Amino acid sequence: MRILFALLAWSLWATAPVVSEELDLELVLLADATGSIDDAEIRFQRQGYADAITDPSVLNAIASNAYGKIAVTYVEWADMFSQDVVVDWMVIDGPASAQDFATRLMEPPRRAYGRNAIGAALLKGKELIDTNAYTGLRRVIDLSADSANNWNGPTISEAREAVVSSGIVINGLAVLCRHCSGRPVAYDLEDRFFRNIIGGPAAFVVTADSPETFADAVRKKLILEIAARPDDADAILRQTARLDTGLSRVAPARFLLVPN
Repeated sequence: MRILFALLAWSLWATAPVVSEELDLELVLLADATGSIDDAEIRFQRQGYADAITDPSVLNAIASNAYGKIAVTYVEWADMFSQDVVVDWMVIDGPASAQDFATRLMEPPRRAYGRNAIGAALLKGKELIDTNAYTGLRRVIDLSADSANNWNGPTISEAREAVVSSGIVINGLAVLCRHCSGRPVAYDLEDRFFRNIIGGPAAFVVTADSPETFADAVRKKLILEIAARPDDADAILRQTARLDTGLSRVAPARFLLVPN
């Protein structure tokens, strides 16, 4: 009889619904780690995100939301078989957790290599959102890349359709830094992002055209993604611009927005 009750209790526990933690945003940061990005640039990109996630303006954007917390994971992507979760899902709700995320981001070695597979990267981001332990009011995949090529795996259009149709927004960071492989000479990278990659309500592309503007571009992008309302993001960006003239250098090329 004891064994029967134990089995019954285990069955009820095993079939009980999993309770997800509710928060404002589930954010997947997909960072380019393809062959055009060397190890020094991998560190450069990570440092840019580490600096941005701990910036007071980004923390202000988090605090301005309903729950005052977001869940973030950082993934380096390359070919369809090489997608490395550098930092698994973490809840960021203030300076301490943001610093913890930044510290973890800088520690692991590079593990992603290969040619561009943006479609596979987007589907990896969707998988991470679908299988995590969080329920966000919004869900966003943020893809950074220095080209819009897709050499293997699912097509970008197939992946984008699967992601957007599930209610996930795709935003982009077009990396135009001279020391981050530079602007593709054969096409307009921002336009390719706008036409072929980003999607969902109010999806956008931000650009960085030099090493000096990369961290600022990441910071601006995070504020726009994290703030629940455009007015909140605008207010935070205006206040930051008054305190930090470096923000005025963000995205000097173009800021492209998909209308609601």
